[in-house]
Amino acid sequence: MVAINKDYVGGGPCPSKAKIEGKTVIVTGANTGIGKETALELAKRGGRIIMACRDMGKCENAAKEIRGTTLNHNVYARHLDLASTKSIKEFAKHVLQEEEHIDVLINNAAVMRCPQWKTEDGFEMQFGVNHLGHFLLTNLLLDRLKESGQSRIINVSSLAHIVGEIDFEDLNWEKKKYDTKGAYCQSKLANVLFTNELAKRLQGTGVTANSLHPGVADTELGRHTGMHKSAFSSAVLAPIFWFVVKSARQAAQSSVYLAVAEELQGTSGKYFNALKEKEPGKQALDEKTAQKLWEESARLVRLDEALQECKV
Repeated sequence: MVAINKDYVGGGPCPSKAKIEGKTVIVTGANTGIGKETALELAKRGGRIIMACRDMGKCENAAKEIRGTTLNHNVYARHLDLASTKSIKEFAKHVLQEEEHIDVLINNAAVMRCPQWKTEDGFEMQFGVNHLGHFLLTNLLLDRLKESGQSRIINVSSLAHIVGEIDFEDLNWEKKKYDTKGAYCQSKLANVLFTNELAKRLQGTGVTANSLHPGVADTELGRHTGMHKSAFSSAVLAPIFWFVVKSARQAAQSSVYLAVAEELQGTSGKYFNALKEKEPGKQALDEKTAQKLWEESARLVRLDEALQECKV
């Protein structure tokens, strides 16, 4: 009964039993946590899985484990560092050369409340990895996604987006005092705004784009906050956190659902909390902000140049 109640609070398992044999799925940040569980579940359903990760040692081990567990040998580890536009372009070019079609792109990787680090290209790390990296990756793969027909793009955001603000005067936190929480919330709001603008631009193509909040999960994502360890070590709070915080497997169900559910074919520009469509924060619905963010993101990552470089 306790296990059932915990699953219920977590949103429950993906209700769709759909198989995805013959479909190619890319999952970023797939060597651990929610990404790994997403890759595992989609491999069980017969997909050709490309696990895109920065740490190739961990990625190879995770891919090997998934192949052994599912007996699906079409599970591959590929290098992708979202903190490097060079790496993103190299990954995209290899994928475009190797893959005839891309049916699902799950932009899952993230960093959360890290110190004031910079990406290889000088972007604030959370904005750079969580938003700009996935913005560039998605656009570089977009033509192949369109060619594949009825493809799906899934952006893993967070409930934290509701308190996020997009500061166009200082997106990279170079003028104001750095706030790890503020930077994270900005990046997660950017995920939803990007999804909405992308869905708008994809109208009529057959490709859909949706964002989601997977829930608060027991993963390595919160390693920089210190909150996870202290909360679970508290004799008072531990039972509460055990009941409310999802396992990585539970948190992965949202991404799996958006990737496979037949009833969601054609659904685009929506935000999901666990397995239910919800209204995102008010600022996430601002179309002018979404359009401006797209234009500024394209400028920062030099999108036109990157598209030329990745032509196959």
